[in-house]
Amino acid sequence: MTEPQAIQPSAPSAVPSPDRTLAAPVENAPALEMRGITKRYPGVIANDHIDLEVRPGEIHALLGENGAGKSTLMNILYGLAVPDEGEILLDGVPVTISGPSDAIERGISMVHQHFMLVPVLSVAENILLGEETMANAIFLDRSEARRRIRELGARFGFEIDPDAPVGSLSVGWQQRVEILKALYRKARILVLDEPTAVLTPQETEEIFAVLRRLADEGHSVIFISHKLYEVLAVADRITVIRRGRVVGSRTPAETNEEDLAELMVGREVQLTVDRGESHPGEPAFTVEDLHVQDDRGHEAVRGVTLEVRAGEIFGIAGVAGNGQDELVEAITGLRKPKQGRVTLGGRDVTGSGPRKLGAAGLAYVPGDRHRFGLVLSFPLQDNLVLTSYHKSPFARGLVRDDQACEDWANRSIAEYDIRTPSCDVPAGTLSGGNQQKAVVAREFSRDLKALVLDQPTRGLDVGSIEFIHRQALAKRDAGTAILLVSAELDEILELSDRIAVMYRGELVAVVDGRTANREEIGLLMATGRREESKSPIGAEV
Repeated sequence: MTEPQAIQPSAPSAVPSPDRTLAAPVENAPALEMRGITKRYPGVIANDHIDLEVRPGEIHALLGENGAGKSTLMNILYGLAVPDEGEILLDGVPVTISGPSDAIERGISMVHQHFMLVPVLSVAENILLGEETMANAIFLDRSEARRRIRELGARFGFEIDPDAPVGSLSVGWQQRVEILKALYRKARILVLDEPTAVLTPQETEEIFAVLRRLADEGHSVIFISHKLYEVLAVADRITVIRRGRVVGSRTPAETNEEDLAELMVGREVQLTVDRGESHPGEPAFTVEDLHVQDDRGHEAVRGVTLEVRAGEIFGIAGVAGNGQDELVEAITGLRKPKQGRVTLGGRDVTGSGPRKLGAAGLAYVPGDRHRFGLVLSFPLQDNLVLTSYHKSPFARGLVRDDQACEDWANRSIAEYDIRTPSCDVPAGTLSGGNQQKAVVAREFSRDLKALVLDQPTRGLDVGSIEFIHRQALAKRDAGTAILLVSAELDEILELSDRIAVMYRGELVAVVDGRTANREEIGLLMATGRREESKSPIGAEV
């Protein structure tokens, strides 16, 4: 089932609805009830009579496959979509939420997976946007705002400098700023969408500690995640949605990862794919002393050297923002390196464009599917042949073969389980996970020498992750050299034959994937150092 993008209701009102003052809270009522919520889109029922109850002081996890209806349900709660049926109750009182500003006034806040922060502004300026503390009718009361921010941070266990530029903070601290922004607006119900997607294990534990403090103070937290072990570690209750319906509710004490995965997908899921033995051949893909600048002209990649052998997966672990994006863009022809050399199959391809690299046998699954992977306004069918539409069997000379394109698209949709009403719908109407599966289907189907996978399972459910991991291992076993870049440490550890850690633009360690230690890799990701040595590591295996 496809989960279309939320539709902003027409002319949302920022004025509080009259129902806010008509009834007092009901004693001992849940903080939030969503009853019989139904949302229909053309050809699809995104939510089918969903019931959800969240209690005060509870961390309530929401699980489901891509396209199951989680985002639609939360967009309804936040006022970004209007339900066709059903009602929402806050503290036992029915309410109508007419837009995000209305939701915020009612104490509902949402922290999105992609942070809504302005990097060049300070922590205080980001938190104050839209919620300015005024000294009088003209001037902001900056000192009072800073005091409140410091007080909130200390109350929930993290000290933060209100004057620090957000762009200078780690991803983990930016996550805290988003939470502080919600608390500053007096949020009682906090929705967190994939809050640990780009965090190290240490940062994840710190965020969990913050969430537990929030719950202890009576806040209600809705925690959306695909990481089952995290859900079991932090949630008080878990609701599972499949194909638009609630299929089960559990407490962590009465379930496990395997049970939750089966509820989500509707079948038994192998959570850890057996990677088997790899048989690496000669280097198929090399990078030598690569230096790359970012968009501001700063050196983001500093002298990276690596080689990926045919028939192996070489993983690069690292917290987002340590030069991985610029490295991948230079390798795949999207950014010109300042210095260094890239070879593919023994040929120097430094600075070659994407089409030339594709013809030489390089495929690329980008981390940002919207910028580099899809044309969202184009039909899904066109996106599935985006890198090969000009070649046989999809074209005869200058004439496109529409039937061949349609047949290929339908085969790819079936093989990769892309949830869509048809191959003719715009790619932008698919859920994020189904968009990612479309990119993977297109790139994996090619005859390859090398494959660059940048965050290949970001935002995917356990069933889709299992499928893509199997496909990656099959490509490896067929002799493809695979460079895997992921902020998901579990993915790196599960798939990689060798693992490098990237920190501040450099590879600070390369270790054997079969003997790598999760805590040690996590520490290297966070600090660039091994604890016992207190110094950067550069030993290669």
